[in-house]
Amino acid sequence: MNASIAPLQASLADATDRFLAYKRALNRGYETETRTLRLLTRALSDQAGSDLRRLSPQMLDTFLLSRPRHRPRSYNHLLGVTRHFFDWAIVQGLIERNPVQASPRRDGSTRRPYLFDVDQMRRLLALARALPDGPNAACRGLVYETVFAVLFGLGLRVGEVSRLRLGDVDLDHAILTIRESKFGKSRLVPFGPRQAERLALYIGERFPRRPDAHQALFSFTRRGCVCPGAISQTFHTLWPRLGLTIPPGTSAPRLHDLRHSFAVATLLRWYREGIDPNQRLLHLSTFMGHVDPTSTAVYLTITDQLLMEADGRFRAHALSRVITGWAP
Repeated sequence: MNASIAPLQASLADATDRFLAYKRALNRGYETETRTLRLLTRALSDQAGSDLRRLSPQMLDTFLLSRPRHRPRSYNHLLGVTRHFFDWAIVQGLIERNPVQASPRRDGSTRRPYLFDVDQMRRLLALARALPDGPNAACRGLVYETVFAVLFGLGLRVGEVSRLRLGDVDLDHAILTIRESKFGKSRLVPFGPRQAERLALYIGERFPRRPDAHQALFSFTRRGCVCPGAISQTFHTLWPRLGLTIPPGTSAPRLHDLRHSFAVATLLRWYREGIDPNQRLLHLSTFMGHVDPTSTAVYLTITDQLLMEADGRFRAHALSRVITGWAP
């Protein structure tokens, strides 16, 4: 920045309000980040007063260490949001340098997801279907069975499934409309004949009368959708009854592992069908609602089956090169 140009004077509260307005103008939800920056404002406004430039690295270190973030990932998120805000403030000419000097914490315990196979999912769906109805939860088993089937079969986020409306299901064209998902994006998700049959049976049994297109697809009342927390809680109630063997280095199953399972199963199927995954990864990324394939790669846990398929493909490729090289 040119030293002759002084930064504009702004309070921390004003600056964070402008930054959040900027993010929302980009159609970003930014809900967790908003709470983080509100904490920052409350903690440091008295010290910064009416001038954002009064913030020092020591003040930011004190704030970061004062928050109960014991897990490296949680702390690094707090650090990243704070640093990103001050980077923006530099671009806006509000400050000259970023006062955040702390370093990220190293996470030495990266979680390896549990990957469900088709047989395990069939058993989970059977347990879900057997759930009894509650006082305010009619068709409870049917709802959770279908929810878990959609999560595993289409790799959707639990929030995306929770928010589905009847009008989002197009059985004639076999397409789900996912609205206002992560980063405020919407997308169309095609599904196959088995998923179509399951959804058709579900809608016919759950909504015997002419349904309202705006009605929640998965709900026990007319007041709203079944919440993601209830779906997760039900999943954690059921999976211990499967008698699963958790491999060393793998954490206990969680609901989001169904999305991981979908991604890895898709990659494995491509290998077995002779499809080059490098040519299809962008398709999978779009299907799963990711911004780019880098985000999708996080879900592609390397398994023994994937290694065997990749090794077989490499050996076949190497052998073809050898034969070609020796050909007269």
